Amino acid sequence: MGEVKPVPWDNSSWLEFSTYLDMQGAVVGVDEVGRGALFGPVVAAAVILPVDALSILMVDNIKDSKKLSSSRRTKLAEKIATLALDWRIGYATTAEIDKLNILQATLLAMKRAILKLRVKPQLCLIDGNQLVRNLLIPQVTIVKGDERSLNIAAASIMAKVWRDDLVQRLALKYSVYDLDRNKGYGSQRHLLALQKYGLSPLHRRSFRPCQTSLDFRF
Repeated sequence: MGEVKPVPWDNSSWLEFSTYLDMQGAVVGVDEVGRGALFGPVVAAAVILPVDALSILMVDNIKDSKKLSSSRRTKLAEKIATLALDWRIGYATTAEIDKLNILQATLLAMKRAILKLRVKPQLCLIDGNQLVRNLLIPQVTIVKGDERSLNIAAASIMAKVWRDDLVQRLALKYSVYDLDRNKGYGSQRHLLALQKYGLSPLHRRSFRPCQTSLDFRF
């Protein structure tokens, strides 16, 4: 398992500028999306930004991808994909979520994203407070990492755009759940549809709102 390093915090700057800019080797940011959803996989992204891309993205206000509009996220994702040295997506399926629990499935998705990277990072910046198990790369956990690390903020955007696109496509098949609007989260329409129509094969049966619903046969 990678070692944990202390993270000094300077409110006036992103962590990369105050802490990691002088490191030799790549730094990867890792974040997930879909942890609280009732439908679909949990998705993680791993993003390695070159040093010269950091100042470019600083002016784009990429903090907290969930507060950005969908069109803004999509444009930023295209920009990040162009600027990044490497970026990869990893995910854990609904079956894995139900088997492992959502926390372990989230860490599995993160690990899969990191291990797909072609550029080997020297350090992983992990959003949250949980280390990725059996990862032979030094790692640091950062609570609210998408507000403190440009690499993590970029990963948050890539994961969100990728998962939203996936759920949007799945919404064509599972139209009764209003997925194109709720993206798999427990909106009122989604919960009502669960009671009326039951579960799809991609609902998380271990989540409480899904446990009182019957299977829906498509």
